[in-house]
Amino acid sequence: MGVPVTVTTSVRFNLVHPEASSGSPTEPLGDRYQAALDMAAFCDEAGVTSLIVEEHHGSPDGWLPSPLALAGAFLGRTRSTLVTACAILAPLYDPLRLAEDLAVLDLVSGGRLITVAGIGYRPEEYEALGVDFARRGALQDEALETLLAAWTGEPFEYRGRKVRVTPRPHSRPHPPLFVGGSSRPTARRAARLGLPLFLPARLPELARYYEEQCAAHGTGPLCLMPPAEMPALHLTEDPERAWAELGQHFLYEAKRYASWQTPDVHSLMTARAATVEELRAEGVYRFVTPDECLELLEGQTAEEGRQLLLHPLCGGMPVEEGWRSLRLLAERVIPRLS
Repeated sequence: MGVPVTVTTSVRFNLVHPEASSGSPTEPLGDRYQAALDMAAFCDEAGVTSLIVEEHHGSPDGWLPSPLALAGAFLGRTRSTLVTACAILAPLYDPLRLAEDLAVLDLVSGGRLITVAGIGYRPEEYEALGVDFARRGALQDEALETLLAAWTGEPFEYRGRKVRVTPRPHSRPHPPLFVGGSSRPTARRAARLGLPLFLPARLPELARYYEEQCAAHGTGPLCLMPPAEMPALHLTEDPERAWAELGQHFLYEAKRYASWQTPDVHSLMTARAATVEELRAEGVYRFVTPDECLELLEGQTAEEGRQLLLHPLCGGMPVEEGWRSLRLLAERVIPRLS
């Protein structure tokens, strides 16, 4: 069996570990971070398309708060795989420092870092960092406008003074930068600035609205939108055993993520399950054999884009189980893709 079209393979890392909140995890958190670095290098050798890092603050389970730091470490352990920061919460950063950091990472990687800039949806994250949640839209505008001006390498006006950011990035006209979100203001912002739009769910009406806004502003549209279904996968030879032994880890992360969601937030990763059985039936997370993984790909349409997403350290699951999943991807799935 083969899949005769281009397939994007992504591996997600957020380093969530429920036992971190107790202060005495059975596995030291540093060991899990080191495992993530080793997995990144393995994925690079296997031909994985992209490694994904995330950003959340103040979660007791250690949900990754510093995506750019981990992205830099991944870039240092890889040579061809892309690293996607999806998403950074741009209003929480100093815009000039963010421009410098992203420029350096772009130079280090030869343009392999893709940044999705979102505004987030958790007021407590803004409060913890002393940022006014009510001003997040204005702060997002300022951050994006500053990045674009800073990366020209020329002096520009910033908060009433003349500044210049160096060094210039490797990528031209600037490092890969998407505006992320699922609202009309996000689409308008991306169109106005001439930036591509990254949607976290299948939202064709919003994609069309973005294209209309691009036409009005005279900018070129580029919208990345996932397929209607793109579950987070765990590859295993025995799905029944895996659900029995690992299901609670995936349920933990699903419930934590769902607890943060508001009605206006759209994400393919939002699950509503209260039990492992409900999570399995819901299909947001799926445990599949390599053959079932290929069958899932064939069920996706080429127009939507065929994509695989793995989450090898989900919810504090044992590191070796994550390795088993990645090895099956490298040995039994990727070689059968065109």
